[in-house]
Amino acid sequence: MKPIIGVTPDFNAGDRKDMGGKVPTYFLRARYLEAIEAVGGLPLVLPLVTDSVRQRLLLSKVDGLLVTGSGSDLPPELYGERQRFKFRRMSRQRSSLELGIAKLAYRSGVPTLGICGGMQSMNVALGGTLIQDISSQVPTSISHQPSCPATKPAHVIEVVPQTLMRRIAGRATMEVNSSHHQSVKKLARPLVTSALAPDGVIEAIESCSHPFYLGVQWHPECLYSNDPIQKRLFQALIKAAKKVAS
Repeated sequence: MKPIIGVTPDFNAGDRKDMGGKVPTYFLRARYLEAIEAVGGLPLVLPLVTDSVRQRLLLSKVDGLLVTGSGSDLPPELYGERQRFKFRRMSRQRSSLELGIAKLAYRSGVPTLGICGGMQSMNVALGGTLIQDISSQVPTSISHQPSCPATKPAHVIEVVPQTLMRRIAGRATMEVNSSHHQSVKKLARPLVTSALAPDGVIEAIESCSHPFYLGVQWHPECLYSNDPIQKRLFQALIKAAKKVAS
């Protein structure tokens, strides 16, 4: 049987013209679901439940978890900081689900892949913090929000040896796309860095004590159809989820 992969959606409370206008709306780009289906998984869009009891119930019904990216930021209060820059904040519904279920998935050994903002949620869920705005806080010559489309690589990253990410990539460097203005600052204690941009920005994180708990800062769902490494990321999630399902 195909492993079931729970996928986190975004939420519009009625103030997002780009996500359904005034009507409260769940929002999820199809490419996340298509990537899971392309490698043999069955994606299941999760409801945005905010209490731990129902989050545990949801997690018990899936074999793996995909924490997706977002155009909005986690409220900095969630990692102990005040908001320094005026960027759109993630809805309470989404942040509550992602932080809660990412922590539960870590504790229960559920295979988890986080993408872009999803990686950031995984880090914050386990006690880490974020750089609120790379261009304002990091001396860099790299644009992490380039004008090129997400289907094109934007820069090279270095993959740390002897990590899950290195085993998946099969090489020391790789090209990735880029569409983020935030990144991991303080890494949560259970996690390690598994890839870096040339300017030192963390591009991938993972757990050494979990079967599969991996976050990437780029968007492999935009690249997997033409890039074997990006496809292997999703295949690795499905392989880990199959072990849970069996």
